[in-house]
Amino acid sequence: MEQLTFLAVHAHPDDEASSSGGLYRLLADQGARTVLVTCTNGECGDAPDGAKPDADHHDGDEVAAIRAVELNNAVKILGIDRLVRLGYRDSGMKGWPQNNDPESFWATPVEVAAAKLAETLMEERPQVIMTYNEHGFYGHPDHIQAHRITLAAVKMIDYEPTLYFNAIPDSVMVLWRERWEQEDRERAEADAAKGIVREPDVPDPDEEEFEMGTPDDQISATIDISAVNGAKFDALEAHVSQIGDSFWMKMGRERFIETMRTEWFVRVTNPKNVQGNVDDIFAGYR
Repeated sequence: MEQLTFLAVHAHPDDEASSSGGLYRLLADQGARTVLVTCTNGECGDAPDGAKPDADHHDGDEVAAIRAVELNNAVKILGIDRLVRLGYRDSGMKGWPQNNDPESFWATPVEVAAAKLAETLMEERPQVIMTYNEHGFYGHPDHIQAHRITLAAVKMIDYEPTLYFNAIPDSVMVLWRERWEQEDRERAEADAAKGIVREPDVPDPDEEEFEMGTPDDQISATIDISAVNGAKFDALEAHVSQIGDSFWMKMGRERFIETMRTEWFVRVTNPKNVQGNVDDIFAGYR
């Protein structure tokens, strides 16, 4: 039987754990080959003291070095067979000056980065590839660029793989938003108790609006990761410099294991003519 290979194209260190950590560990346990392509080094992440990239003392290279070690640790936890770092600089959020750095992922011509990715695709020949939708799931330039180069790279290779985008069903996103809003209220109340008053976030009228959620009936792969979601939590925790204060970590390992039991995807290409919402990312191949 042909070796089954799964490859995901992610923008930054830690993205592999958040949207596909359970799938990676599940497939590794099933004996499939797993490959991770990480496009940027994550220079625009938080510094060790929590400083953001606009702080005078923020050192992007130092941040990238820390995140490289964290990524290595997460890769081991998830049983990923091969890590490919494309090595581009983190572009930061939309409108940040880092967008214009000629070494940034966002400033790199799509065809140039896609050609690098296509080399790995031809070496590995994965039957299934995963990345983000055209909005990069939540609008980050590097996620959008990962989407663009993946679609371009797939056109450069000599076979047609099955491509999936990661997704969160609308019904689940409603629950997540409620949790985020509750956390915002609790944070505001804690700040008020200390005499701290923060200005509310005002949406940018020029910012393109889109929904992070996906209509439930468009989900085409629903993967039960309940047997391995402890490893997913551990992989997220490995990226402590960036997500130590995230809602995942605030849940704690026990609650995370109880509740974060599924990962969802939308099928984009379908060379095997698979029908419906499947529970196996390799549906049609085994």
